[in-house]
Amino acid sequence: MKIAVTYENGQVFQHFGHTQQFKVYEVNDGQVVSSEIVDTNGQGHGALAGFLFGGGVDVLICGGIGGGARVALAEAGIELYPGAAGDADAQVEAFLAGKLNYDPNTMCHHHEEGGEHHCGDHGCGSHSCH
Repeated sequence: MKIAVTYENGQVFQHFGHTQQFKVYEVNDGQVVSSEIVDTNGQGHGALAGFLFGGGVDVLICGGIGGGARVALAEAGIELYPGAAGDADAQVEAFLAGKLNYDPNTMCHHHEEGGEHHCGDHGCGSHSCH
């Protein structure tokens, strides 16, 4: 199984569509056997689901994520665990232990006209959340 985490400086990055890296973990028998940091090469939002699918990812752990990306991930057959935060390695270990703290209802909403960004109650890196 492969698990991807939106990644920045060792932490779960809080905006799926703007992540520049994923940390991808290879898991066998419930244990991480390897991991690598993969650049998204500037791809964003819906294209990231195809990027993950092409990399054989089965599970995504992330912070905020929008509705379109949720649909694209579901269509790609990738299990989604949004609303996670903190150290990426620790979140994967928690997931494997069945103890991941996440919120399946976490959403990011964008308002095209004013560029306003709302991500619920989590931090968004360089974005200001309301």
